[in-house]
Amino acid sequence: MNQPAGSAPSVYLSVILPVYNEAGNLKPLHEALTGALDGLNRPYEIVYCDDGSVDGSANVLRELAAGNLQTKVIVLRRNFGQTAAIAAGIDASQGEILILMDADFQNDPQDIPKLLARLEEGYDIVSGWRRRRRDPFWTKVLPSRAANWIISLLTGVKLHDHGCTLKAYRREALSPVSLYGEMHRFISLYGYWMGARVGEVEVEHHRRTRGKSKYSIVKTFKVMLDLPLLVLLGSYITRPMHFFGAIGLFFQTAAGVCALDVLYEKVVQGDKASHNPFLLLTVFFALVGVQIIMIGLLAELITRVYHESRGKKTYVIRETINLSFSDEDRT
Repeated sequence: MNQPAGSAPSVYLSVILPVYNEAGNLKPLHEALTGALDGLNRPYEIVYCDDGSVDGSANVLRELAAGNLQTKVIVLRRNFGQTAAIAAGIDASQGEILILMDADFQNDPQDIPKLLARLEEGYDIVSGWRRRRRDPFWTKVLPSRAANWIISLLTGVKLHDHGCTLKAYRREALSPVSLYGEMHRFISLYGYWMGARVGEVEVEHHRRTRGKSKYSIVKTFKVMLDLPLLVLLGSYITRPMHFFGAIGLFFQTAAGVCALDVLYEKVVQGDKASHNPFLLLTVFFALVGVQIIMIGLLAELITRVYHESRGKKTYVIRETINLSFSDEDRT
């Protein structure tokens, strides 16, 4: 968001909530949310994005927004998914600081000042940590802990709770980030890879008392499927050959080991190579390795076309001194 030099933004804080079938939670949540935000004494807006609800949530939101200019409502034509709803809310918001939270009233609006205080310490993104999570252990808490550990291990971003929607962002930290698919869980990681400083703060988590949870164990497996793409986009987007090449070399090494076994049994033990199953594995691993390396070469060419044809930079500038850059130059 561009502001005239020396002027304050008309909206300091935008709270963005994706909504899907949460009609019973919206009124008590809105009351608690406005109470917490009024206490900040800063200009704010609340942006609800109804993601194709079928339980009357859109009507409740229209009622909440009637005569209240601080409450904004977006109603999508159908259920596009949480990531799309969040992206729509971000695009429509005006605040310098963005707060994302769920509409199921399990996040506590009273934690918003904690997030803002953490931002004031110099962070660009602050993630909530549901240390005492009020969800079923075996179906939600345990799979989430395992996923958080794997994500932190693979990405190097050490957060206890990557899946917590309650987060605070400086708008400029999100400007280089494009949201697709189910990647809303990884906004903090994208921001980190673009140079944002990421912090964490412990937040409250309440049991769901109304409505039905949209989370299932299947979503944990979807997160696991997203991880290879996440690692590729985060660490290897400008050098995909290193990603695919490492996998290809692994298969080539496996082919070499199998070939040595075939050679050993042929020379030392006198067995026929055609009778050794490792011969087929040698051919299989070698072919797979070559194919993956070729995919890496194609990915390198596509990456160069992407950056060069669009003038897309491979870096993001945080700050300049005595220099002037356009928004396009910064991203």
